[in-house]
Amino acid sequence: MTVRRSRIVACGSALPRRAVSNLELAETVDTSDEWIVQRTGIRQRYIAGPDEKTSDLAIAAARAALDRAGLTGSEIDLIVLATTTPDNTFPATASRVQAALGMVGGVAFDVQAVCSGFVFALSTADNMMRLGQANRALVIGAETFTRILDWNDRGTCVLFGDGAGAVVLEASLGNGDADDRGILSTHLRSDGRLHDALYVDGGVSSTGTVGHVRMEGREVFKHAVTNMAECAEIALKANGLTVDAVDWLVPHQANRRIIEATCRKLGLPLDRVIMCVERHANTSAASVPLALDEAVTDGRIKPGDMVLMDAMGGGFTWGSALARW
Repeated sequence: MTVRRSRIVACGSALPRRAVSNLELAETVDTSDEWIVQRTGIRQRYIAGPDEKTSDLAIAAARAALDRAGLTGSEIDLIVLATTTPDNTFPATASRVQAALGMVGGVAFDVQAVCSGFVFALSTADNMMRLGQANRALVIGAETFTRILDWNDRGTCVLFGDGAGAVVLEASLGNGDADDRGILSTHLRSDGRLHDALYVDGGVSSTGTVGHVRMEGREVFKHAVTNMAECAEIALKANGLTVDAVDWLVPHQANRRIIEATCRKLGLPLDRVIMCVERHANTSAASVPLALDEAVTDGRIKPGDMVLMDAMGGGFTWGSALARW
């Protein structure tokens, strides 16, 4: 049976100019390098300057991905941008990216699922391409998450950073089995009952302010491990595979302890996991595509590899995507 799939043909990423180490952060925050590394595995993060917007990072990541694919913006007919920190309340930050890339047709819009955002955006683009609504797409995760941090709350402000990652998708035909190259399946979940465990205490209709991140760390940790492992297993089962078939797990880079606990639950060794949380911290919707780009660029992820992407974010939201590279 011939099926239409979307295939990831290129990746790109972008980071702000300024890298901030734990030692530098400790000069203004009541914390230490040892405290942060022991609890999170994070050693530095990138923080966007006043002149670096979410759209700037998204455009740079998109251009890098397009260059590697040998394409121009005018050859793209869909942009789905995942972000929690848009440039403006409206219009969508994706529209600014669309204009900057010279994409005059097609459609561009944002999705918001916090740290799961890239997987949600990838699923949205993949389903549209399967239905023939687009032939080439850019899927982007971009954040200036440090804009919504309370720098007096050391339990949250040390965890996050800014950045962007992007992938180019192209439509292709396959046989409908796990040997096909491309996205094999995506699986999304949410549970609004857990809203108050991780949220921002501001918003247009509630307070008229931007607000700051508030988090119940232990509750988030527990649900992140359970939900990410469960959604990864759902993806494998849907494709008739076991964890042994996974060449690389690319998880949301929340912190090292969550990633390690998820791998233990899955029975997956850490040498098959892509981790960049040490250098990037938690970049929310940008974390999975940043990790993807790093692993593709350095040659770890190769054509034919089975790649499992997995994430959880506020809401709660969580999801997975399985792809044959």
